[in-house]
Amino acid sequence: MAAILAGQASAPGKAATADAAAAPGEIGEIVVTATRRSENLQDVPIAITALTSETLKELNVQTLDDIVKYLPNVSTASKGPGQNEVYMRGLSTTQNGNQGSGSVGSFPNVAIYLDDQSVQLPGRNLDVYTVDLERIEVLEGPQGTLYGAGAQAGAVRYITNKPKLNTIEAQFTAGAAVTAHGDPSHLLQAVINLPLIEDKLALRAVAYYEKRGGYIHNIEGTFQREPTDGGISYYFGGVVPPNSVVLSNSGLVNHAYNPVTYKGSRISALYQFNEDWSLGLQQSFQRLEADGVFAYAPALGDLNIQQYNPSYDHDKFQDTAWTLNGRIGPLKAVYTGGYLERKVEQQTDYTAYARGALGAYYQCDGPSVNFSGIPSKVTQDTCYSPSSVWLDNERNTHISHELRFSTPDDRRVRAIVGGFYEDYKIQDSINWQYGQEAAGFAPFAPLPGTTIYDPSVRGPGVVFFNDITRGYKQHALFGEVAFDLVPKTLTLTLGTRLYWMNNYEKGSKNSAYGCRNYAADACPRPYSENLDEVTFADGSVGPLQRDTNGHKDKVNLSWKVTPDVMLYATYSEGFRPGGFNRGQGVIPPSSPLYGKFVLPYEYDTDTLKNYEVGWKTTWWNRRLQFNGAVYQEDWNNVQMEIFAPEIYGNNAFTANGPNYRVRGLEGDLVLKATEQLTIYSSFAWNSSEQRTVPSVYGNDGVAYALFPTAGIGSPLAQAPPFQGNLRVRYDSTFDDFQWHLQAGLQHSAHSYASTVTQGGFEPPNQPQNAWTTYDAAAGIERAAWDVEFYGENLTDVRAQLYVNGFDFVHSVTVNRPRTIGVNVTYHFSKPR
Repeated sequence: MAAILAGQASAPGKAATADAAAAPGEIGEIVVTATRRSENLQDVPIAITALTSETLKELNVQTLDDIVKYLPNVSTASKGPGQNEVYMRGLSTTQNGNQGSGSVGSFPNVAIYLDDQSVQLPGRNLDVYTVDLERIEVLEGPQGTLYGAGAQAGAVRYITNKPKLNTIEAQFTAGAAVTAHGDPSHLLQAVINLPLIEDKLALRAVAYYEKRGGYIHNIEGTFQREPTDGGISYYFGGVVPPNSVVLSNSGLVNHAYNPVTYKGSRISALYQFNEDWSLGLQQSFQRLEADGVFAYAPALGDLNIQQYNPSYDHDKFQDTAWTLNGRIGPLKAVYTGGYLERKVEQQTDYTAYARGALGAYYQCDGPSVNFSGIPSKVTQDTCYSPSSVWLDNERNTHISHELRFSTPDDRRVRAIVGGFYEDYKIQDSINWQYGQEAAGFAPFAPLPGTTIYDPSVRGPGVVFFNDITRGYKQHALFGEVAFDLVPKTLTLTLGTRLYWMNNYEKGSKNSAYGCRNYAADACPRPYSENLDEVTFADGSVGPLQRDTNGHKDKVNLSWKVTPDVMLYATYSEGFRPGGFNRGQGVIPPSSPLYGKFVLPYEYDTDTLKNYEVGWKTTWWNRRLQFNGAVYQEDWNNVQMEIFAPEIYGNNAFTANGPNYRVRGLEGDLVLKATEQLTIYSSFAWNSSEQRTVPSVYGNDGVAYALFPTAGIGSPLAQAPPFQGNLRVRYDSTFDDFQWHLQAGLQHSAHSYASTVTQGGFEPPNQPQNAWTTYDAAAGIERAAWDVEFYGENLTDVRAQLYVNGFDFVHSVTVNRPRTIGVNVTYHFSKPR
């Protein structure tokens, strides 16, 4: 949970404002819609955090990374903006490398919603810029009945401000900031609300531009082969050919190598047909341009990296959404839908691939080496340039529809029932360009006779690529019934969701291994695979496709001990879809699993069972609020992403692995110490442990672990045992001015980057250090103007957010260094 600030969310056409009924010195009420009804947060018997528009402004929140640091039971594994996955209550195994995540990655276990539309994707959650939001709701624990697949561990909901029918409103913000060791930043934001027909029609438009200066430095260096490189050791006996190319990055040396730009717009319309019926339409556009990388290599010094090719991530989306609200007799009816299209183009330097076992195979040649029986074309051993990249082009579409009905809120028996449909399509073409034509590798195209996204002949040097189309459809029926066993005191809620899911994956895995010295497209490609016509273990042939159905349930009992104290107990279930691998791969003879295990074509859903007891309390005449929960979560058949070539061959893959258990305690506190002084604090303790070790027995009778983890009792990844934050704010007035001072801190204990202990470059389960950061702000407001000065990460700490070696470089994603900035806002509002 996270600290909560007084605010209110209300029906379409109204803004989130401070509760008018709250007396000076009292904590204001917040209205949320997490249960598909408008309710006071203190009356909702689930663990939920609500960040109102005022809170978002006070915390200077603009992006997902800004949000997470104020949510102590939420973490991310991120390689940069738009390249993250969100985790709640420590339910993570990570291995988030982004290489082809659209085709090989698991679906996230935390759902991301933009209003009523789910927008999460494997390895790449939509990084929504948070301008003009009514609030953000963070729902912790399984939300399987109302939110379905993907909300296995929880959900994050971005709720946008809707048009106001009879108010002319405008707001403009300009800001600038400087970052230690990096380049300056600046932003512009504009919001306009225009009523067009009194009591009937209004438009609201938002536009924004923010450029954040970089802080990672690409320093000068050279890359030369070493006797210890896997390929040099294997093919050349540990002797580097004397005329091998030495690569320099002098043309790419750059200070503050990783600027990022957010730019976009949103326009929405609201038409009120009559007192009961209204229609809302919304169109959003966003483009995110992130250059460079957001991790540094500790071996090269603070915030330094050495890259030999440009790296970038260009991510854009457009989204159309609609909501029809109405009444049919006593029933409230809501139909909502949306269509999202997202395109990503990402390139990352991969030159360090040359250190691996196959680098020399694709980049070297020579008469003293027998490359799979193919004679050499040269008379002297040589290794060509090690320059390498991987380039991912991904297109995602998602259409969804939901229709639901709810009974009146004042009935002793209340119900919500509905139906849901969604259709994802992910088209992913990822190319690994680490070969050399001079070494005998000709360009080639996707396998003929397969489903093709990009039909082109790949560029020179591309010796491995996926061209995959992945689909996922879900139909669902859901419902919840709440019955007051004792009116307004004791309530029993039962919920269930029936679902039918269809997954498929088509296309081809294309490899040039074994294709030295063939003419273009002439090689039979013995290590490529047609995913449209897979030969399964039973001899059948067909595409990768699977149908799954089932149900997930929820039971909740809440007790209003007094009007200000509520206790609740919940049992709930969550799930996420299964998926497919891009082929079975070849386990090397040196692996302990050689001949004993075959990489699976598919992996199943994993499930979560949650047992929770919580409380929502208000004390001291609404000046003290303390909410919390204790819980146990059993995560079974966990989907694990693994890249460990020495065990499983040169394929990243996903499979169902061990079971885990998490036990935890979370809480948040708000104290109005005086009318001017407010203290916010939130915390989370978690203890996670592995409970099973899936294994297979060989002919020798020995049990071999299928997943390289630390074993029974080992913790989950990205799961610090303790996280917490503290914020103190003082508000006052002087003549016509309002002013405030604010200070805060965030702390995270140590964690591990992954549960997997073996990988292609280094053990993925790297320890991540504990950290504490400090922020402060001061502001003044008069009439239509306000000015806010802020400082973030004041002690310039390097918080280790994600340690990994996926690109064969030990690197650490860190928070932004110390940043000092100012925002100036003009706001105008009057009745039409």
